[in-house]
Amino acid sequence: MISANNVTLRLGKRALFEDVNIKFTEGNCYGLIGANGAGKSTFLKILTGQLEPSKGDVTITPGQRLSFLEQDHFKYDEYPVLDTVIMGNRRLYDIMKEKDAIYAKEDFTDEDGVKAAELEGEFAAMDGWNAESDAAMLLNGLGVETDLHYAQMADLDGNLKVKVLLAQALFGNPDILLLDEPTNHLDLDAIAWLEEFLINFENTVIVVSHDRYFLNKVCTQIADIDYAKIQLYAGNYDFWYESSQLILKQRKEANKKKEEQIKELQEFIQRFSANASKSKQATSRKRALEKIELDEIKPSSRKYPYIDFRPNREIGNEVLEVSGISKTIDGVKVLDNISFILNREDKVAFVGSNELAKTTLFKILAGEMEPDEGSYKWGVTTSQAYFPKDPGDEFTQDLAIVDWLTQFSEVKDATYVRGFLGRMLFAGDDGVKKLKVLSGGEKVRCLLSKMMIMGSNVLILDEPTNHLDMESITALNNGLIKFPGVILFASHDHQFVQTTANRIMEIVDGKLIDKMTTYDEYLEQDTDARKRTVYTVKEEDN
Repeated sequence: MISANNVTLRLGKRALFEDVNIKFTEGNCYGLIGANGAGKSTFLKILTGQLEPSKGDVTITPGQRLSFLEQDHFKYDEYPVLDTVIMGNRRLYDIMKEKDAIYAKEDFTDEDGVKAAELEGEFAAMDGWNAESDAAMLLNGLGVETDLHYAQMADLDGNLKVKVLLAQALFGNPDILLLDEPTNHLDLDAIAWLEEFLINFENTVIVVSHDRYFLNKVCTQIADIDYAKIQLYAGNYDFWYESSQLILKQRKEANKKKEEQIKELQEFIQRFSANASKSKQATSRKRALEKIELDEIKPSSRKYPYIDFRPNREIGNEVLEVSGISKTIDGVKVLDNISFILNREDKVAFVGSNELAKTTLFKILAGEMEPDEGSYKWGVTTSQAYFPKDPGDEFTQDLAIVDWLTQFSEVKDATYVRGFLGRMLFAGDDGVKKLKVLSGGEKVRCLLSKMMIMGSNVLILDEPTNHLDMESITALNNGLIKFPGVILFASHDHQFVQTTANRIMEIVDGKLIDKMTTYDEYLEQDTDARKRTVYTVKEEDN
């Protein structure tokens, strides 16, 4: 068990947390949720001891081991992949290295023998002989191929590093597991594997994630951060949402009844306070009125943007024809004779583990890259808006947000343009912020403002939910569901894909798999081809 006792954290005059008391118990998976800036990652750092609270403390059941997902992706660059995973249980790793050093001695003494025997006993008690195979099983489950297990961390790309660090956090059956955005940069297969791992994990888990489907699948309780407090709710994310909305509704209805009662009492007092025969009753009602207190109902600190893509013209029957497109990057053929035709009602999700193939195809269709072979043709009635996976190049100009957005608007009126920024929560002086100082989430919201103001009838979106909070993801999801045009998109958010797409495409070894179906149906149809290894904690480890 891990608990926070009267934890307060002040940043200047602002209290990020105020007298937080909460216990996280064994056998539960807690989803830690809250608006951007509410302090989710900060609270995890307090629990891990990386950050000291201004007041209060954190206690862990004696003898229990805490593990967390490392956020520094370069910390282990000098180590091999397998060693990095085993470092998830630091004591076990240190014993391994100390044993190796003793056995490597040329002048092996009796004292060395005694020390080695002690280490061997502790090593066996910690199931050290299975450490490498357990680490390999985790890596394979997350999609890190066996031939990379002995590679240096420095030689891996960013997505693979994330998978190795996640395997490190999961390694060795920790008693308390803290995961900050574990699904970021994971492909859908790896996310599904992680879901099964956590469902079968019997100890304490606290996870921060913007993936609603993931939280619904793995969480038994939700810890909601709002107004410097943390409130526990039983159940998964959807149950929390329904419960919190029901509680808010009940409080509003209770206040409405109290307000009606107050009005009746005030009217009686006003009518009869001067009437001698009714004066006692009027006095009694005054006392009753003084005792009525309305419940304080704070609006949530969460803010939902308003996302509504309205095409300037209706799309025709001819949308897009792709014919034999191929592309080789760094010696690898990522697209191999790709062909398909889009229909006017298609909302296509590109899924699968090959991120480069998806991004390359999107860049070609958006006119930012030329294919090596083949061609594509957009219909004459189409207009495209593109959301790149890495939006950094869009924000190098020395412009204020409002001036940047005006470039893409047919109407150059500042009030009109600011209206689109306001929908995306850029209020007041936010519109004159410089592009160069924007956070990742603000850049994404700017790009969505651009796509809305352009009025295109074809949207191409490459991982648009990265850097967005739960509220913005929900708003974007709803906006795409009701969009009347054509969508091509890639996302790791299961619920986002399932609720938006009516057609699924996957690029495997450069070739295209194309099915007119929902994402869940696609996974069901492809079950035999997608058998996933599920790592389960051995009973003797518990």
